[in-house]
Amino acid sequence: MITRKLFLRFPKCETEKPIVYHLVKDYNLIINIFRAKVTANEEGYLVLDVTGREEDIDRGMDFVRSFQVTIDPVNKGVRWDPQRCTHCGNCISHCPTHALHIVDPASREIGFQEELCIECLNCLENCPFGACSSAF
Repeated sequence: MITRKLFLRFPKCETEKPIVYHLVKDYNLIINIFRAKVTANEEGYLVLDVTGREEDIDRGMDFVRSFQVTIDPVNKGVRWDPQRCTHCGNCISHCPTHALHIVDPASREIGFQEELCIECLNCLENCPFGACSSAF
């Protein structure tokens, strides 16, 4: 069993279909949805973990692509900009998974481990410098 964190973009015409249901039922995948949004233009965005056998995940993602859904394993819902970060540490106590953490205790340098992020968005509310942003 493996887990992949994915960012999906749904075109306007596909937001009302039970695609996630079919991933669970037909492809034996475990889905953990972190963030979901349908815009005013009815485009959909979804950040999720997909867990299962690698071949089932690959077949499931081929099914998702058949609906013109874009799957991006790199682009996540939350982004951290190290250039904007002043390493004030305000985000550390608000990050429940320690995705934002102190890399070097001596310099108090902050780092971001994207695979630990659960899209809670606490960092957006608590970063006074806008180092964290979201697609949502």
